[in-house]
Amino acid sequence: MAVIARRGSQRWGVRGAVLGLGALWWWAVLRLVAVPEAGVLEAAVAAGGWGLSVLPVHCVPKRRARGVVGAGRWRRVLRAGGEGAAGVKSGGV
Repeated sequence: MAVIARRGSQRWGVRGAVLGLGALWWWAVLRLVAVPEAGVLEAAVAAGGWGLSVLPVHCVPKRRARGVVGAGRWRRVLRAGGEGAAGVKSGGV
């Protein structure tokens, strides 16, 4: 039972941190828009939050992705002298 309680508290800790950082970002953006005296701190927080949103946070390891091409496929094609999947030479006419 203690393990369940501990996991639940960790989950809420992460959610709380995400909500807190999101609120801080919105505060900075709204202050930049609404207050003419907004300064470097607000701009840095807004730019940093935007930069984090650009990161691909929903990536999965290549082994777990659906439709992934095998790791050695291109290596085998290049070693075969540029032959395609059907055994036809690629390149010139």
